[in-house]
Amino acid sequence: MSRKPVPARSGDKSRVEMTFDRPQLLSQLFGQYDQNLVAIENRLGVFITARGDKVGLEGPAESVAIAREVLGDLYRRLQRGEDIDMGLIDAAIAMTSEPTLDGIVRREEGGAPPIMIRTRKKTIVPRSSTQVGYMQALARDDIIFALGPAGTGKTYVAVAQAVSQLITGSVQRLILSRPAVEAGEKLGFLPGDMKDKVDPYLRPLYDALNDCLPAEQVERRIAAGEIEVAPLAFMRGRTLADAFIILDEAQNTTIPQMKMFLTRFGMNSRMVVCGDPKQVDLPMPVSSGLADAVGRLEGVEGISVVRFGAGDVVRHPIVGRIVEAYEGPDA
Repeated sequence: MSRKPVPARSGDKSRVEMTFDRPQLLSQLFGQYDQNLVAIENRLGVFITARGDKVGLEGPAESVAIAREVLGDLYRRLQRGEDIDMGLIDAAIAMTSEPTLDGIVRREEGGAPPIMIRTRKKTIVPRSSTQVGYMQALARDDIIFALGPAGTGKTYVAVAQAVSQLITGSVQRLILSRPAVEAGEKLGFLPGDMKDKVDPYLRPLYDALNDCLPAEQVERRIAAGEIEVAPLAFMRGRTLADAFIILDEAQNTTIPQMKMFLTRFGMNSRMVVCGDPKQVDLPMPVSSGLADAVGRLEGVEGISVVRFGAGDVVRHPIVGRIVEAYEGPDA
């Protein structure tokens, strides 16, 4: 493999060579047409060559050190049977670039990351520094507010944690809810029974569930009442004990709705409230219950607030740039 060097960052030049003991994994590490290596080159300004089981890295010393950590981390993931995609590569670069994450990124050889969520279908590890704190909060606190733009993993990670606790038996029920508010569009009359009418609003929650559990298990647990996906209005008058409760798109709750939801909290439960305070779809001048609740409850014992930003977006890299463009100084 040989390509033209990309423009490098400033700094002292360095060259290192890595040797991999399982050459059969290198095609997955490099990606189709070496696309993974090209991505690392472009993002870090290094030049990568590969011959046999050896990979050479050349460029500014700091960038080469990061590239070496990233390749080592991706290789260890492949050894554990995990898949690699561009989102994971971007996350590995971002996390390796942050010295505060040395204890998480620089793992003992052959070991597993100390923070992870295991579900039936996959193991979820943090893809940004904020996700590290989020996963810690999900395992520690009673009520967690997760704030930030789309694509940062707020709801997905919460659903994974909920599924994990349901599997282990630490909770008996998983309850997923959303306010049924149209996102700037008038959808008009929706045909069908009540389930048919509300399912379009709840589809993202079903998608997250199906990514963590086999489809037949999702259906079976829903039929048995172990998993409930329902609009926010269905929460009124209930006490939710022994449950993991997630409210998605919480920026579209009113203040009375948010108070109603939070006071459903029962014994041996955990509650996660996810939303983007900058994407409120409520009609003016109705105030968002999410912003009001965070203002009242931040700092209360047992309640944590995790704030995500554009740099935490773990979808396609362009999503992060779109978020930055919309949330810039002129927004």
